[in-house]
Amino acid sequence: MSQADDHEGTRRDFLYYATGGAAAVTAGAAVWPLVNQMNPSADVRALSSIRVDIGDIEVGTQLTVKWLGKPVFIRRRTAEEIEAARAVKLDELIDQSAENANKPEADAEDKNRVMDENGEWLVMLGVCTHLGCVPIGDGAGEYGGWFCPCHGSHYDTSGRIRKGPAPENLHIPTAEFVDDATIKLG
Repeated sequence: MSQADDHEGTRRDFLYYATGGAAAVTAGAAVWPLVNQMNPSADVRALSSIRVDIGDIEVGTQLTVKWLGKPVFIRRRTAEEIEAARAVKLDELIDQSAENANKPEADAEDKNRVMDENGEWLVMLGVCTHLGCVPIGDGAGEYGGWFCPCHGSHYDTSGRIRKGPAPENLHIPTAEFVDDATIKLG
């Protein structure tokens, strides 16, 4: 094999690699708009967090708001509801996880499911964890919390599943106090 043949093979290899690289860049440029269109639009991104005025919620009442297409229960609990929730031992619960996006690894003790140290504010997705129905509240069910009449799931005053087919506690969304009268969801 002569030195010219060796040089010719190197030039051929370069042309193959250059052509392949150009093809890869062109394919990436063609595919990017198709992938990018799957990102959420600006109006959807704007709704990914909302602020809720809680200044007028009385003790013992609940406000339901719609967030990301789902109902969210914002309850200002009474001292009796807090006491009942805090009296429950973990081994009595079906789901022992807090199901709290703010505290992902926490257990289902009441203090890990509420927004404040006193336990007055409870914010939960109003979606039954069995089949996605919307439970009724205001002391419904056998445990004084929420009840899903569709299939018979009973939740306590902390939104924890106590009886029925639901496998998990009502989920707690990402939420924080903005000020004394406003909660930010998302």
